[in-house]
Amino acid sequence: MDSIDLVPFAQKLIDIDSTTGAEGHVARVLADQLRALGYQVVLQPVTGDRVNVIATIDDPVVVLSTHFDCVPDFFPSRIENGRLYGRGSSDAKGILAAQLVAAERLRRGGERRIGLLFVAGEERGSDGAVVANTVAPPTCRYLINGEPTDNRLARATRGVYRVKLSATGRAAHSSRPDLGESAIEKLIDVMVDLRTAPWPIDPDLGATHYTAGLIGGGVAPNVIPATAFAELLFRSVGPDADIRSALDHATAGRVTIDHILTVPPVHLKTLPGFETAVFWFTTDIPFLDRWGTPLLIGPGSVEQAHTKDESVAIDELHQAAALYERLAAELLA
Repeated sequence: MDSIDLVPFAQKLIDIDSTTGAEGHVARVLADQLRALGYQVVLQPVTGDRVNVIATIDDPVVVLSTHFDCVPDFFPSRIENGRLYGRGSSDAKGILAAQLVAAERLRRGGERRIGLLFVAGEERGSDGAVVANTVAPPTCRYLINGEPTDNRLARATRGVYRVKLSATGRAAHSSRPDLGESAIEKLIDVMVDLRTAPWPIDPDLGATHYTAGLIGGGVAPNVIPATAFAELLFRSVGPDADIRSALDHATAGRVTIDHILTVPPVHLKTLPGFETAVFWFTTDIPFLDRWGTPLLIGPGSVEQAHTKDESVAIDELHQAAALYERLAAELLA
């Protein structure tokens, strides 16, 4: 019998609201469980009462890692038709439970070179991972990160390049548009041109794409708007400089461009005998480079993550525990 029951433990974590920014309680519940199992546990401060949870037995060579923060809106767990529902069931508390079960199986078999790294903040900029990267053990050679990949090893993941475009015009009474200059019209012209811009392409990850997630401008319907903005999020496939070059050319100086966030794409280690795939999302991996060679795998689908009825098949969770155990054992060997 496993020393921890996978699904009930996943439910215990899911039933704690840990929307990004409020992860303190779930981290401490998790730490208490790990201490009860006999791990040496460190709570690493992130911000406020938010902490990362690092658990070891001896000096770790392989570390299993994921995050315990979730996107809004919170809803608790339930089981229906062989699936575990609840916020975090797929992304990533179900994954966390499967990793802990795998670590316990390896430990029961005498393996003490396994570590666990569970972090805050993945969903909003990876601030937990950034802090965790400062305390990576020198013995660690491999990091097995968990995100929903349908239990396939990722060959690569896309990056993120986020920018803010700002247009400036001249305010005037709307009855005299000839006296003003509409920043909104200027921004719209730029946005239309961006639709046909030639964005970078990678043979494995495909073509860069973007979404305009935020847009705004003006002060009133009867005033020619003097300001307007849009925030764009690119799912990048290469260096952000390539996107910036295409962006500069397409906007032709009509707007100012402010950099907000860059997360590089990554190409990942795989092993024979594991199904592989490429994924368009990004992870904490670029911020955990001191934790060894990264691998990425986990139960559930990104199509379920962040949805109003997020769920994961219970069979997939059990399969993931076996995959994590096998993968870690092969890396240790």
